[in-house]
Order: sequence, then structure tokens, then C-alpha cells
Amino acid sequence: MKNAVNDGVWSGTWVAERLGVGLEGDDGLQALLGLALRRNPKRAHLLVSHVLGKHVPQSPSVVYGHGFRLGRRVRELLGETEAASAVVLGYAETATGLGHSVADGLGLAPYLHSTRRPVAGVARAGGFEESHSHATSHLLLPEDAGLLAGDGALVLVDDEFSTGNTVLNTIRDLHERYPRRRYVVVALVDMRSAEDSARLARFATEIGARVDVVATASGTVRLPDGVLEKGQELVARYASAEEASAAGCGSVVAGRARAAEPHDASPRAPEGAHQPDHVAWAPSPRHGGQITRVDLHWPPGLPDGGRHGFTPAHRARLEAALPAMAARVAEALPADARRVLVLGFEELMYAPLRIARELEQVILAEVRFSTTTRSPVLAVDDPGYAIRTRLVFPAHDDPADGPGERYAYNVAGAGFDAVVAVVDSVADTPALHAPDGLPARLAAHTPHVLLAVVPSYVPEPLSSPERPAMLPEPLRGPAFSSYAPEEVGWLLQDLSDVTLEAPTEEREEAIQSGGAHYAESLPVEYQPSDQYQELFHSALDASAARIAQAVGVVTETVIAERSPRPVLVSLARAGTPVGVLMRRWARFRHGLELPHYAVSIVRGRGIDANALRWLAAHHDPRDVVFVDGWTGKGAITRELAQAIEEFEDKEGITGFDPEIAVLADPGSCVRTYGTREDFLIPSACLNSTVSGLISRTVLRADLVGPNDFHGAKFYRELAGADVSVAFLDAVSACFPEVADTVDAAAKELMAEDRTPSWEGWRAVERISEEYGIHDVNLVKPGVGETTRVLLRRVPWKILAKAGAGADLDHVRLLAEQRGVPVEEVGELPYTCVGLIHPKYTRGATGADGKAVNV
Repeated sequence: MKNAVNDGVWSGTWVAERLGVGLEGDDGLQALLGLALRRNPKRAHLLVSHVLGKHVPQSPSVVYGHGFRLGRRVRELLGETEAASAVVLGYAETATGLGHSVADGLGLAPYLHSTRRPVAGVARAGGFEESHSHATSHLLLPEDAGLLAGDGALVLVDDEFSTGNTVLNTIRDLHERYPRRRYVVVALVDMRSAEDSARLARFATEIGARVDVVATASGTVRLPDGVLEKGQELVARYASAEEASAAGCGSVVAGRARAAEPHDASPRAPEGAHQPDHVAWAPSPRHGGQITRVDLHWPPGLPDGGRHGFTPAHRARLEAALPAMAARVAEALPADARRVLVLGFEELMYAPLRIARELEQVILAEVRFSTTTRSPVLAVDDPGYAIRTRLVFPAHDDPADGPGERYAYNVAGAGFDAVVAVVDSVADTPALHAPDGLPARLAAHTPHVLLAVVPSYVPEPLSSPERPAMLPEPLRGPAFSSYAPEEVGWLLQDLSDVTLEAPTEEREEAIQSGGAHYAESLPVEYQPSDQYQELFHSALDASAARIAQAVGVVTETVIAERSPRPVLVSLARAGTPVGVLMRRWARFRHGLELPHYAVSIVRGRGIDANALRWLAAHHDPRDVVFVDGWTGKGAITRELAQAIEEFEDKEGITGFDPEIAVLADPGSCVRTYGTREDFLIPSACLNSTVSGLISRTVLRADLVGPNDFHGAKFYRELAGADVSVAFLDAVSACFPEVADTVDAAAKELMAEDRTPSWEGWRAVERISEEYGIHDVNLVKPGVGETTRVLLRRVPWKILAKAGAGADLDHVRLLAEQRGVPVEEVGELPYTCVGLIHPKYTRGATGADGKAVNV
């Protein structure tokens, strides 16, 4: 195979001719980018950079130079003074090395990149979603928690800027926590449409910050109608030939017939494959490749990259050590090598890039740089296609999302005399050294493989003041809530005497602009009209038996599958009525008196860690079952799973199962549920007056200290309108009549495959884009979430499934009262979806929860 970009043919020709995809823009755009086809249901095409050093081997000086020059441009834009206070943030996995190089060009800026690898003992400082990616969740894990909290410019670096959604998600998340005046977005190519550019400008105005864009080249991608379906058809057609070839040799030269080699032809390392410096083992003579381990003598304590932060002082230490490390690699290379590849590992791009660039200066051979990747891309051996070959090997760093394939593109057939594979120590595992591991796959295509391991940097745990020995006991009615004391214990602190309410419109602007987090204030409690109260009671009469059956089914499933004596822990407050009902069912059907507590979880902030500590001190965490009312798109499901993992890593307390048990799971987000139908649960119709007169939970730094439970208010003054106990009694009264049906339904359900499909999340992503919202947090699916939008937020419109009946009577009434249009939709996985107004700017709420003028 010839070099993928030097055959005199643009490496996007193959895709352009078959799909009609085109690049329009700067003259140098095709020199920077080629095209390939993703194995991804969300996007057909992949822009393949020739200068990034990810998919296409390139001169390390070229790769580093592009990033460094972008950094110099940012420095000129900011000026020397402002550049000195800037922080650079790169995106995993593709732009980790590019972001490092930009930080180098800036000069004095510390650097951090997002990561998809959770690290035990390191607290999360933020996170965001990348909607079109094959692996979406990004974590921010700085060693110095103050790294992101300064007021200097934040420089966000990605390889390509396609729609701007990922950048908007990042700024929205970080501005909410660490607001600042200026952001600079940096990319090799800016491929946004005019509409996307205008959206970023509007967003900057809304949050009151300046957002600049710096790119090497700009343009747009021309995508004809039906491109996703056509791309998927092409992938399916070519993938079978590719996989047949891969089964034989571990690599792919797609589009060309090739004899399959025996399955066991990959080289096998001897036992104890972790060898000392320059100890080699020889593979099968059929391949002829030799694998040698090289000790770089990496400086002790120097971070391997920007996962936890990389400072100018770290950079200086690396610069001083590079010549000696490159010399050790050069010494291990064969004397007659003329073409050498330094191959980095996923997020580990910068260290191997700098080693490669240094090596390029000291040896006569042609040096190229690229890295392995998680991204599944189709390979086609055609000069007009950017991904000519792919090597396939198993993941070898025990990834958080489980085992899977990993890839090295344009390596096989590229004529390399030696490949220097650089991995971090977390990835130096038996899977790496297995017969189908990366070194063995490389040895099938090059005479010499060198393996260099960089120590994975893990920050030292920060010392913290000793916590109080005792946390307070749970709050109980009637002192806190209108529930009986045995029904639920609230692991909360009482903030009833604090003024926290703000007008709905002002809260909405504050939330969307980043001026305040939604958990820092409370909406003014909705006071239902007589007509609306009549709807609630009618709905309760009509659905009490249906709810009772769902309560019975989910409780029976929990007792059978989770624990014979579960500890019910409701997510306050929507989960609390359901937890009480589950407790009542267990007593009715099994004579059990189950413990039941309510705890706070806040989107973007996690679950109350002090509440978890209290639970672990009083119960076996393995018996704890988290309970919620319903699932929407699954955001809280994901939040809980991540929060539990971080808690266990930090505290060393294990055993909590993050899977939520819910009454209804219309979003297909969990395995434990009473039903997956999206129907009206009357407790969603009201706020505190159906939830024990307790507010939504509050998390604000001036009210909730590090050793406090999250807060909430008890609205004693609304006792005259309280229907909390009436709701519970109406549903409980139906238990005897549904008992036999519950037994049969529970057995049937437990025999089914209940694997979550996350259908709801995909639907929300689609709706967000179709309606031009571009923020999944403003799309609230399901009857319960739609009701919340109408009661607490500033609704834009309601999407109702065509033919939905009485389940939506209260939604239609609320929409009419608030002047919100209801649009009927033919195909909708939910009964209805509420859309929050995406551009609301009437007022603002400051950090103290009070309205301010803008």
C-alpha cells in the first residue's frame, strides 16, 4: 500500500463519488482532510485529518507544528497579559495531543484534556456529552480542583469543529460551575454551517461572554439527502469482505482479494511477557517480526499527559528528558531501518508525539506518527479513500465501558521497517501481550516492533479535614413532611426558613445562561385551579389500579432479584411517593416492614455523598435499592451510575447497586420497572402537595457545607391543599384487586429480556436536532417530565402522540393556561414530550437565588 495521501488523488474521492459528500471552503481544505465511512449509526462520514496524527501516519514535525502555530495565533489574539492567565482544554481522545501542542504555543498555559477513563480517587470536576460520537461521555479529572475556576480565558481545542454542539455542551456545563468572561475555540478545521455559527454567537450573548474561533482552515461539508442510509449500505456491503480478511490475518486491506492466513499465525509472547530493557522475543518465522521492550527512563512523577493537568513546569521537565528518551529508542531501532512509525495509544498522544519529533531530529530514517483509536471506521484499499487498512486488536486497558475492539489505521501495508508502540502502564496488561494483542498484530506487518511503556500518572489524594463522627438522623413527619414518620426518613436538612423561590421566567434564564444551577433556587409553588384539581382526582380514580399493579410488579421484582429485605432509597422528590407505595406493598403482600429513605440527587452534581455515608453506616449497601418515579431520557440513571462509581472510588465503600427501580420506564433506561408504558402517574400532576409538602432538593454552597445533607423546604402553609396521603391511600386500596394480576405479570416480566435499549435517549437527541434546540437538557420526554416543564420551567411547545387520550387532559389544560401550543406527532416513543424554551432571556437569577436585572 502506498502512503494514503501521496498518490496524487484526493483521499476523499471514493466517498465523494459514491455518497455525493463534498468539502467546500478554503483552498487548502482537501490537503488537510480526506473522507472515510464511519461504523456509526449517527453519522455516515468521517473527516480524516492528514495532519492530526490519529488515523493517517504523518511527520511528527508537521503534526506538532500545526498545533503549536494555532497556539501562537491564540496568544496573539489574547495578548501577552491575558494569554498568561489562560487555561487550555482538549477533547478526548482525538484532540489530546493537539490540545497539548496548542498549550505549548501559548507558552505559559496549563493544560487539561477530557478523558473517558475514570480514575480511582480523583473527583470529577465536570463532564459533558458528545452526541455524534461512538463513545459519548467525557470526564474532567484535574488534580488541582482550581484549574478550571480562574477568570482567565478558557481555550477549547478539538480537531474539527463540525456543528458546535460539543463545544456548546462543554461551555454550558463549565460556565454553570466556573463562569468566565472569555472562551476561545480552536480547531484544525472549522466546518460549521452559517446557522451553526450564528447559534454560537447567540449563545455567547446569552451567557454574557466572548467566544472567539481560531482554525487553520474553514469550510462546510455538503451532505445530500439520505446520506446516512446510503453510507450504512456501503459499510454493510464492504464490511463482510473486510471482516473475512481480518479473521485470517488480523488486518484488513479492504476491496482487494487476499488469501487468509491461519488463525494462529500471530506471534506469541512467552510467559512473563513484561521484559526488561531490550529483551526481545521472536514471533513465528512466517511473520518475521521481532518484538523488543524499550525502557524510556521516564522522569519519576512526571504526568504522562493532560488527563489530570499538565503545567508549564511539567513541560519543562519533559523537554529536558526528551533527548535521552529519543536516544534510547534510536539505540533499539535496527541500523538499516529507513521508515519508522511511532504509534501512540488512544488518549496518550502527546508523549509519543514529542518522542517521535525528537527521534526525527536524531536518526536518518523517515519518521511518522499516528495513534491507535476506539473509532470503528471502514477500511477500503483505494487511493481515493483515507483509511486504506486497519489492524484490529482487543482493548487492553480494562476500559470502563467493557472489552471491545481497538484499531490502528493505515499501518499495515505502509512499508514501515519498525514500529515503536507507546502505551501507558495501565494498558500494559496481559491483553496487550496476548497472541491477538497490538504488538503481535504489528509484528505481522513489520520486521521490528518496539514497545515503550510510560508510567500512568495518578495524583496523590488531597488531604481533607476530618469529617464529623456522626451525621444527623433522618428528618421525619410530622415535623418534616406530611407523611407518617414510619413511611419515610428524609436524609436532608431543613431549609424551610430560607427564601429560595424565584419567578419561573427568571430562573429559566439564569439556568440557560449559566448564571445559576437549577438546584440553587426553587420555583414558586404552582397553585392548582379548581378545574385542574378536578382533573387530578379524575385521573387518580381512573389510574389507581393501574398504578397499584405497577407498584406490585416493581416491588416483587426487587424482592426476587435484588434483596429479600431491600432498603428502599427514593430519589427525592418524585421517587418518594413510589418508595412509600413499594413499602406498603411489601407489608401488604409479604408482611415486611422495609426501611425507606429519601435522598437528593442533582443533575450535574451527583448524589448526596453524605447520605450514602449515612446509609452505609446503618445498612448493608448491597441491600440498598434506589427508587424513582419514572425515567425520561435517562439522564438521572446515568448520573447515579457515575456518582456511585466516584463515591466508591473515593470513599472505599462498595456494594451500592446504581440501577434504579422505577414505576414506569418509557425511556427503556433500566431493568427494574413496573411497566414501560408512558401513562399518567397522578403524582406527576402536582408538586409538593402530592409529595409530602416537600420541595425539590436544594444544593447551594452557602447553605450546604461539605459535611451537610442537601437541603429542602417543608411547605407547612400548604397543608390545606395537601393530597399526598390521599394519593397513597387511593392506590393502596387497589392492592387486593390487583394481587393475582401482579403475580402473573411479575413472573412474565422477570422471564423477559429487559436489557435497556435507551430508545428514549436516541429519540431525545433526534428531537433536539429536528427542532433546532441542540441541547438534550431542554427536551423532557414522557407525561411526568412534560408536566414538570409546564409547572416549573418556561415551556416552548408540547409534542403529543397522535391519538393520546385522557392521559394528556391535564397537560392540555396546563398548556392552555400558559398559552403553549400542543403539536400532535405521528411517531413518538412517548405519549408526549415537553420542550423548554431554548432562547429564554427575560430575566436572571443570581447565585443567591434572587432576581437581578440584565
